[in-house]
Amino acid sequence: MQRCPVVETVPRFQNADAANGKRLILASGSAVRARLLIAAGLDPMIDPADINEPVIEAKCRADGLDTPETALCLALKKAHVVSARHPGHLVVGADQMLELADQTLAHPRSMADAARTLAQLSGRDHELVSAVCLVRDGRDVWCHTARARLTMRSLDKTAIDGYLAVAGPAILSSVGAYHLEGLGSQLFTKVEGDYFTILGLPLLALLAALRDGADETAGLLT
Repeated sequence: MQRCPVVETVPRFQNADAANGKRLILASGSAVRARLLIAAGLDPMIDPADINEPVIEAKCRADGLDTPETALCLALKKAHVVSARHPGHLVVGADQMLELADQTLAHPRSMADAARTLAQLSGRDHELVSAVCLVRDGRDVWCHTARARLTMRSLDKTAIDGYLAVAGPAILSSVGAYHLEGLGSQLFTKVEGDYFTILGLPLLALLAALRDGADETAGLLT
């Protein structure tokens, strides 16, 4: 795995207070990711990172990174930005990207964008690539990426409009313009891969790292 080319620009703390290192911070505004961590018995502090994802993604691509490497780069950038605000604490960074054939789709910015995304995905296979990392004091502790493959049934304009009318603007938080955990399950004929990866956080791998990892993660889970 290549190193993210933008992480080195983030300030790093050298003398963090180790006694404060048991609090888990989620560097994401995703309500789904927060709910997954809370449901798993964790009590994360939520502190979303504000980064320019399109610019960072473009730099990653220009440097030759593939989709998993780019997703991890974005996850690391978020974690490092938030880590600089919370010395001594362990930060979770995450990102998800969608691959359709030879292109990567961006998050929809409007309901019209969401309709176009669903029209593109209709009747086709696509892959979701989710990345998650742990960072403490500007230092990479652990990283992981995972893929899931989904086949969407053929949708006409009426079906797309009907789905979006029920889903509402909350659907804009999803790169694919669907929430598989809800009504979005009706859009698919086949799903291959880890459910949590599809939701944007490879939870089982993260929990294993927190439970069985090195000294940096020891104590957060038993």
